[in-house]
Amino acid sequence: MVISIVKAQDKNKSIATESYRQTVFRRFRRHHLAAASLIVLAVLCLAAILAPFIAPYEPDAIVGPFSGAPCKEFLLGTDQIGRDVLSRLLYATRVSLLVGVMATLLSTVIGVALGLAAGYFGGVVDMVIMRFTDMVMSFPYILLVLVAASIFKPGLWNIILILGFVDWPGIARLVRGNVLSLRETNFVKGNIVAGMPLRHILFSEILPNTVAPILVYGTSVLALSMLDEAALSFLGMGVQPPMASLGNMLNGAQSLTVLTDKPWLWIPPGLLIVVLVVAINFVGDALRDALDPNSEKR
Repeated sequence: MVISIVKAQDKNKSIATESYRQTVFRRFRRHHLAAASLIVLAVLCLAAILAPFIAPYEPDAIVGPFSGAPCKEFLLGTDQIGRDVLSRLLYATRVSLLVGVMATLLSTVIGVALGLAAGYFGGVVDMVIMRFTDMVMSFPYILLVLVAASIFKPGLWNIILILGFVDWPGIARLVRGNVLSLRETNFVKGNIVAGMPLRHILFSEILPNTVAPILVYGTSVLALSMLDEAALSFLGMGVQPPMASLGNMLNGAQSLTVLTDKPWLWIPPGLLIVVLVVAINFVGDALRDALDPNSEKR
């Protein structure tokens, strides 16, 4: 019993002396599904980045029979016009990840800028920004995305811009709420009294203390952006052929013949979308617990 008490004291002492990054990493490791998901995401991202080197064929090259079944030469078969499905899947993952990451970065920058301004300045600035945010959020999300996609010419960068300019309201409201509470803290008031410049107060004092919730929320935006890109490309309003994306690879699976007799054309991209979104959500949940200062009490 004495030995166990000593071990517990040593453990508490080591926890007390560890840095914040070590604490976050230790909490994150407790989520085994999130750790496994992070490894899966790392492998998929590496495969997407190295697609030009590891893909057996060019993604747009006609190299085999039409709708050929998987075989030794074509591990995942060929599509309706004889292109290698595995090669296109690697490049499609690259495109879908690019859309998700870029749209998330764009929406985060817009949301953080508007949230900081609304929360810090308050008054008329806060009212105008929040009423505009409420107006954007009052529209049905998927309808807003579809209308914007139908107005602008379909394409990779247009989809990134559309999703980036549609996904920012949630981040703006989150940042505003955090800034409203941080604005009343002593260290911020001390900087104001000391005459510190506004950019220092916003970007060196307030923003670093808001990074954790932004990072957690950003994972959900990343997953949602990838799903939206897949949905738009499936409907023919997103990434356009011959460029491969997970969504337009599924576009060819609309006929009953493909669904029943040619599963290699739709199961790999569909399964990959599920794996990516689930893995990102697992990582986001683990980050939320790891970055929560009260998680040790639970």
